[in-house]
Amino acid sequence: MQECQKTSLSVNDDQAGRRLDQFLATQLPDISRARVQELIEQNKVLVNGGAAKPSLRLRGGEQIEVLGETSRPPLRANPQDIPLDIVYEDADIAVLEKPAGMMVHAGAGATDSERNRGTLVNALLFHFKTLSAVGGELRPGIVHRLDKETSGLMVVAKNDVAHRKLAAQFSSRRVKKTYIALVHRWVENDRGTISSSISRDLVRRTRMTTRRSGGREAITHYEVQRRISSPYGKFTLLRLHIETGRTHQIRVHMASLGHPVVGDTAYGAPAEIPPGSHSSLSLPTLSLPRNFLHAAELEFGHPRTGESLRFSRPLPEPLEQFLERLR
Repeated sequence: MQECQKTSLSVNDDQAGRRLDQFLATQLPDISRARVQELIEQNKVLVNGGAAKPSLRLRGGEQIEVLGETSRPPLRANPQDIPLDIVYEDADIAVLEKPAGMMVHAGAGATDSERNRGTLVNALLFHFKTLSAVGGELRPGIVHRLDKETSGLMVVAKNDVAHRKLAAQFSSRRVKKTYIALVHRWVENDRGTISSSISRDLVRRTRMTTRRSGGREAITHYEVQRRISSPYGKFTLLRLHIETGRTHQIRVHMASLGHPVVGDTAYGAPAEIPPGSHSSLSLPTLSLPRNFLHAAELEFGHPRTGESLRFSRPLPEPLEQFLERLR
């Protein structure tokens, strides 16, 4: 959970005209816009000693006090009967394929019922009953994550010992994670490494960026599997291995090179792909309601025995169908 310490801020004249919630989101970079609005609504933010609304327009010269953390009811995930594609299971771990469109665990921006249904955690609790508690009551069993619109392999921990040992492998970069992605345009080099650090975008808070200094180290290796020239333009099918597991890492790294992942409108990919004007064929416009990003391989040491385990899953049918439509 994001935390906010007691803070005093002064509004400069060049910040006049900004909304209060916008101002605070830039001054408190570790706090999301939704959390800022919660602070204001619960009167944990005072402007010149008094309560204010998130939409208050600042004039410059105001003294703002942030009094501390918001009051929130405790949340816990609940079991829900949702099908799971389980690849492997024993007493300590389970390996499964998460579908695109499913969040791994509940978010923090809505009511309890809205943010606590339909997630991978809800499904895990129904199927496995007990999971590790290291991640807290909203994230039982969760050692690592995939973005909502990314499909692929994940390992979950059934007990605390397994969770801590798996987490140690992830933090020491001993877990091998391989992805398949389709990106726009032809990537110039057959292989390469991207090592740009990643930070949260201060303007668009749901995005990450490589354009800020002081971000967290992020390393992505890529290898071209196929360059595709189609009536819809040029695309590159990539195999990627990530050493680090930063939020949106592959998506933001590929976008930083000018090659956004197909379907990833958050990082510059078009929502619809029309055929090129030079095409003599009468073709429909293409769209992909998810990101063309799939966690295809996962390799790690079993937390109890140390045995090396390796799992792989092919591209889901919707992604294979999209490739066929390109051709």
